[in-house]
Amino acid sequence: MENKPVKLTETVLRDAHQSLLATRMRTEDMLPVGEKLDRVGYWSLEMWGGATFDACLRYLQECPWERLRKLRQAMPNTRFQMLVRGQNVVGYRNYPDDIVEHFIDRAAAGGIDVFRVFDAMNDIRNMKAAIQAARKTGKMVEGSICYTISPVHSVDYFLRLAEKLAEMEVDILCVKDMGGLLAPHVAYDLVKGLKSRFSLPVHVHSHCTAGLAPMSYIMAIEAGADILDTALSPLSQGSSQPATEAIVAALKGTPHDTALDLKLLAEIADYFYAVRRKYAEFESPVNNQVNADILISQVPGGMLSNLVAQLRQQKAENKLEAVMAEMPQVRKDLGYPPLVTPTSQIVGSQAALNVMTGKRYSVVAQETRNYVMGLYGEPPGPISNDIKKQVLGKKEPITCRPADLLKPGMEQARKDIGALATSEEDVLSYALFPDIAKEFLVRRESQRGTQQ
Repeated sequence: MENKPVKLTETVLRDAHQSLLATRMRTEDMLPVGEKLDRVGYWSLEMWGGATFDACLRYLQECPWERLRKLRQAMPNTRFQMLVRGQNVVGYRNYPDDIVEHFIDRAAAGGIDVFRVFDAMNDIRNMKAAIQAARKTGKMVEGSICYTISPVHSVDYFLRLAEKLAEMEVDILCVKDMGGLLAPHVAYDLVKGLKSRFSLPVHVHSHCTAGLAPMSYIMAIEAGADILDTALSPLSQGSSQPATEAIVAALKGTPHDTALDLKLLAEIADYFYAVRRKYAEFESPVNNQVNADILISQVPGGMLSNLVAQLRQQKAENKLEAVMAEMPQVRKDLGYPPLVTPTSQIVGSQAALNVMTGKRYSVVAQETRNYVMGLYGEPPGPISNDIKKQVLGKKEPITCRPADLLKPGMEQARKDIGALATSEEDVLSYALFPDIAKEFLVRRESQRGTQQ
């Protein structure tokens, strides 16, 4: 067999703590180990995007742009990767094209080398602006296929999706299995199909929620996968990724040997074992065990810890099982969207409302209404007329690209935030999260005032 070393993307600074610790890891806990992480020789380090932007501003009182700058300084030799939610950027709704383009441009300037772009509905129209903007910066673009299981999804469906991404001239195809639903033999068939049809590298991302990911990774490698997402052992497994060290050890001495140093990885792991203890309050037993129920509920890793936290806040943690049981039904009603931000939140919130009120759709969340209106894109499967009527009344869903209905937003944001913004990045933070960013910028201003 020819030598084909597998490359690894480390997720410990982004998806791993998003999945296990509700995205609460602070920059100050990342920086001390930066020099060692920089020495490993990862293909890339995923350290930004997803929920980290929102969590920095909302919970940690940190500037996400500052995090990017500091980490870039601490790790000058490692390729940085971020997760972009297509037209949703790092938020939970569609933003105008000018905000999407400006954000990608500033992120590239700040040090992002790889943009993994996905859309929760696998609606290519929602990925176009972000992919084009990222290509314009000259950085790498990963076009993502959100993997899921349903009566309307199949390997052929995903291969057709990959065809559209290849036409958009992405550099890499990513199989994004956010729910940990990808079974080993399907992983083999899907990766084999991608490798035989396209001359692009294939990057596989999965979660261990259902316990399948390590087996699926091995099958994906056999089928020709080029890059895998893994997390250092202290923040691996459960609803996170397979352990970096385990994959490195499994491939040692084979044609796929990663050539990464297990001793160095063990030193970094020791550091993160201590860090994880600091965030014990965000732990949930649900995140640390193999949960085969996930094959039914399909809740993605990153959402699970946040869902538990939300129910805990409402003193309704005992309702978790009922909410999880309701989610597949809501998902079916909504045309089987893949469960990833923001569709996972939409389905999760509506399921929670259905359980709390005891009557399905007696209360409809605004996001559910927007979803059925087509404002998030085209659902993979049809939505029944009954559900449309219950949710929309007499209104008709839209058929155009959702972002075509939005006016440019940067100039207005610049005007609205005024002198509180001291950089273009501040304006972008405000454009994406007006209330939270404004609160953050006001606090920062008053702190500066007291320090003078």
